[in-house]
Amino acid sequence: MTFGTLPSSIVSLEDSVERRKIRDEADARACLAAARKSGLAQTAWCRTSGVDGRSLRAWSLNLARGAAGRRRKTTSKASIARRVELVELVAATSAPTRSSARYTVRVGELGIEVGDDFDAGTLRRLVAALAC
Repeated sequence: MTFGTLPSSIVSLEDSVERRKIRDEADARACLAAARKSGLAQTAWCRTSGVDGRSLRAWSLNLARGAAGRRRKTTSKASIARRVELVELVAATSAPTRSSARYTVRVGELGIEVGDDFDAGTLRRLVAALAC
């Protein structure tokens, strides 16, 4: 009987050993840091440390996706922040008095209804805007 390579249907003893699954994000981050610090490939570190390589790989991918999503959200918030302009609001010194007289100013088919207390300068600007 000669010994050579085992057929693929036979699982080696090392592969059949129950490996520890990653419990949570903190555990995953600790394992990933230890694997990087060891200098070994992730699969080799998992094999020597008794950690399930598939579990660590899944955590690694999920953490990377989460970081990419946070970067995208931050970028979009920053671009929105650049488009926002602040406008100073100044409270009126006194409440306008309510007038019973109302006037309608028409320019073509468009019209503006104003009262006696309406500012003449503002009315000129509105009529000019309607005329455009």
